[in-house]
Amino acid sequence: MSAASDKIAGTANKVAGSAKQAVGKAVGNKNLEAEGAGQKIRGNVQTAVGNAKDKVKGAVDKF
Repeated sequence: MSAASDKIAGTANKVAGSAKQAVGKAVGNKNLEAEGAGQKIRGNVQTAVGNAKDKVKGAVDKF
């Protein structure tokens, strides 16, 4: 995946995770709430990977 793709997918996972977490909390479904929290974490990691790719590309481009 490219850096941009990682960032977009990461953001989508964070948003979907937040929604699942909120719905799980609203209806009292701990499993859905936990699944949402996990998806948010995956989104954060994926976004961080995209940011790291950008930094590496920036450093390589300087040479």
